[in-house]
Amino acid sequence: MWIAFGFSTAHWRHVALYIAPWTWAPAMVLQISGLRIYSLSGKNFSIVQLGGLPELLPYHGEQRLATTGIRSHVRHPIYLAHLCEMLAWSVGTGLAVCYELTLFAMLTGAVMIRLEDRELEQRFGDAYREYRHRVPAILPWI
Repeated sequence: MWIAFGFSTAHWRHVALYIAPWTWAPAMVLQISGLRIYSLSGKNFSIVQLGGLPELLPYHGEQRLATTGIRSHVRHPIYLAHLCEMLAWSVGTGLAVCYELTLFAMLTGAVMIRLEDRELEQRFGDAYREYRHRVPAILPWI
């Protein structure tokens, strides 16, 4: 899907909405934030969970709801890290295609989050419903 999207947007790869060197300053803040969130996402979360094995093999031994660390502030930190990284490239380059890809990722990410929330609610029941009520999906409470 990404390859097809890349080919379909290739003719816009040089269309810039703006060109301003100073935009790399906020882009670097977003980039560093994304990398930090990725790092925090791996803590208190096993490699098996990061790889999605419990979703692929529902009867896999490891079935625990992770709600500590960064997940006590945001339910889907990997999606937040992806958003920060994509926004960094969009803001820094000013390229229309980067913004288009970021919008596409936001739309598909919203669908994925809903599907994941539904699956986690089925797997963990009331514990997940309470967690979902208490902790936002992507943007932490300010």
